[in-house]
Amino acid sequence: MYRIVRISLILSLLTSPIFVIFSRGQTPNDRAEKQIDSLFARYNSFTPGVAVAVVKDGKLLLQKGYGIANLEYTIPITARTVFHAASLSKQFTAFSIYLLEKQGKLSLEDDIRAYIPEVPDFGKTVRIKHLLAHTSGIRDQWAILTIAGWRMDDVITTEQILSLLGRQKELNFEPGSQYSYSNSGIPY
Repeated sequence: MYRIVRISLILSLLTSPIFVIFSRGQTPNDRAEKQIDSLFARYNSFTPGVAVAVVKDGKLLLQKGYGIANLEYTIPITARTVFHAASLSKQFTAFSIYLLEKQGKLSLEDDIRAYIPEVPDFGKTVRIKHLLAHTSGIRDQWAILTIAGWRMDDVITTEQILSLLGRQKELNFEPGSQYSYSNSGIPY
């Protein structure tokens, strides 16, 4: 079974770096690497930057970082830098869910508890379509964390968020009846 949370986390990792893909016959030789270096030359040691990967036929040929991951501590971006893509990945998560529906692997009418058993039974069915449209009524994870005393710079894991959401007693509203942007629906 597909778990929406897990799909979202994988997509977050995939959408963070910039991927450069060469056309057939090209290889990332010194000339190509110099072209990539010149393309990202403006990302120096004093600017936010990017991570670049060159992939051909599924094989990683080049990976490199440019610029700074953390300006306060002057931590450079490397090929192994982990990016927190946050809400930027929601569109890719939603698109992937629509692809899974098209492939017949899930339905937008499915109860989310079939994929995320940590979500309690609220007595009302929360469907995948509700998560996608921000009409689920599920409380926003950041609001709950703030009320619980967490700070936004704390390290917070998916498991902790699922545990917190799993302890909720009720929804904010009937699923499908209202719109309320919720990071708990399609996290990260």
